[in-house]
Amino acid sequence: MPKQISILGSTGSIGVNALKVADHLTGELNVVYLSAHSNSARLIEQAEKFNPKAIAIVDPGAYQKVKNTLGAKKIEILKGREGLLNLALRDDVDIMLNGLVGAGGMEPTLNAIDAGVDVALSNKESLVMAGDIIYRAMERTGAKLFPVDSEHSAIWQCMAGENVNDIRSLILTGSGGPFRNRPLNTFQDISVEEALNHPNWDMGKKITIDSATMMNKGLEVIEAFWLFGFNHDKVKIVIHPQSIIHSMIELKDGAVKAQLGVPDMKVPIQYALTYPRHLPAPWEQLDFFTCGDLTFQEPDLDRFPCISLAFEALKNLGTTPAALNLSNDYAVQRFLDKEIKFTDIPRINEMIMNSHNWIEHPTLEDLKDLDGWVYKTVFNFH
Repeated sequence: MPKQISILGSTGSIGVNALKVADHLTGELNVVYLSAHSNSARLIEQAEKFNPKAIAIVDPGAYQKVKNTLGAKKIEILKGREGLLNLALRDDVDIMLNGLVGAGGMEPTLNAIDAGVDVALSNKESLVMAGDIIYRAMERTGAKLFPVDSEHSAIWQCMAGENVNDIRSLILTGSGGPFRNRPLNTFQDISVEEALNHPNWDMGKKITIDSATMMNKGLEVIEAFWLFGFNHDKVKIVIHPQSIIHSMIELKDGAVKAQLGVPDMKVPIQYALTYPRHLPAPWEQLDFFTCGDLTFQEPDLDRFPCISLAFEALKNLGTTPAALNLSNDYAVQRFLDKEIKFTDIPRINEMIMNSHNWIEHPTLEDLKDLDGWVYKTVFNFH
């Protein structure tokens, strides 16, 4: 019987790739639920193709268009943030893929875990914001998390069959983004268009900017702590411009295991949805004879201060990672709207991290209060 799946954020880059996987594996995966923020045209197209039981569209303005087009079909159509959270609570699926972007994806992850549904997690903000809360819920319900990020998927695969006590460190690779070699004294002049031009990956705007600042790598360090239980001093970052090695583990006897492949998100998405199988796939395969030389560099922390901020947040824990995450969400939005400079992003993040009201074990209510304060503070920054 096919695995029943739900895809949140189905019109974004992760969701679109997940549906390519589902389309290829029609006998293995059955799409039950889909959600989108505001891309009604794409959601309608997806619903017509996959015929899910229900869909949710968050933007109220887009809801009417979806309703008008799909109203005659036997597809339940939910509206707004409430509709999204309702979909995430439904327990008639085997796994929910959370492809949502930003801090707003945290609550749907928690809803699915609370409902006892396994989560294929692309929304790294879920664990950065609320790792403590999510893991307590997992202990209560027995639901599991399967990483979708290419780096965490690689570590997950490398750890298979190993005794966790034999692992010395986790090594997260990062491409270094578009500004790896750009002169540091020109960073304040970086335009939105330049920052959105990633050399290897085709991703949504928010994560592309996070790759340019390397905040995404910092958030991945925090996520690795929650997924695999390794403290900040056991996680390393290596710049690997070709994005062929997706991450590695270093063992105590000096051996290093790496997971390699072409930079294609469909591969980790498929593995998360079909775990523990590596099922056949039609995607491009790695060709050792054409991929070129693989090179490695140490991360430049002067160039990418967001990395240091993430390690600091992981040392402090409590609300510090959440404050950093929320600040980054809003600072990136302001940069995309051309209201602040590229170099303001780490400055704002550091200010928020150091000045917020720290709580050791925050509740969901505490995180919502923090969100309100961070939003106001970031948008008042000049």
